[in-house]
Amino acid sequence: MSEQQIDANRLLVNRFYHEFFNKNQFAIAEELLAEEITFHGALGKQTQGIDQLINYIKEIKNTFPDLQCSVEDLIAEEQKVAACLTYKGTQEGTIFGIEPQGSAVNFVGVCIFIVRADLITHAWELGDRLTVFQQLTQPELEESILDMDGPPKSSGGTEVPEWNE
Repeated sequence: MSEQQIDANRLLVNRFYHEFFNKNQFAIAEELLAEEITFHGALGKQTQGIDQLINYIKEIKNTFPDLQCSVEDLIAEEQKVAACLTYKGTQEGTIFGIEPQGSAVNFVGVCIFIVRADLITHAWELGDRLTVFQQLTQPELEESILDMDGPPKSSGGTEVPEWNE
């Protein structure tokens, strides 16, 4: 597979998040997705086909109407693209049995995509549901739990020595 095709696959995944998911531009679905796409969602639901995926996204957006996904990094090889993601939103619907209280969520996730014939055919998305649950039930938790840019800290606030080895 050429570098040009691998770059096209990266662009396809970027469009999936920036246009389709974040901006709810569902009319472009056939430009991005195979008709029978299989999508394993970050919140534990599997869908089959474009219509089911759109309905799943609408369900998520009913719970978190302002939910946005930032693509932090993409790694592509042949027909696979892996995305490192950050989600931010505000709960306005019930999830995990938790009634809405207007709590903000900020969590990370990853997704592995399979691209064939310039369309996404499969996606496995894994989101940090534990962090979502904790933020909805214990909103006073520190945001440092999501800091992916620095080394881990020990309980005393100092760097963990093993990080630099």
